Amino acid sequence: MRIDKFLKVSRILKRRTVAQEAADAGKISVNGKQVKPSYRLKPGDEVELSYAAGAMRFRVLELKETVKKDEASSLYEVLP
Repeated sequence: MRIDKFLKVSRILKRRTVAQEAADAGKISVNGKQVKPSYRLKPGDEVELSYAAGAMRFRVLELKETVKKDEASSLYEVLP
């Protein structure tokens, strides 16, 4: 699954276009490497998303095309 779609499906970012813009701006890295919006995620990948106020690190646990709102957080695990 593409990183931009995963960020939307997991509800980490609200819209896919926001995820694409973040990737284009170099604010998303997977396993320590900056990626484009089309990067293919795999379970076990560690993603870092930079915000203006800080950063969020998480590990991808599962990839699903669609999930319900309450199940979205089961797709990833937040890292310290």
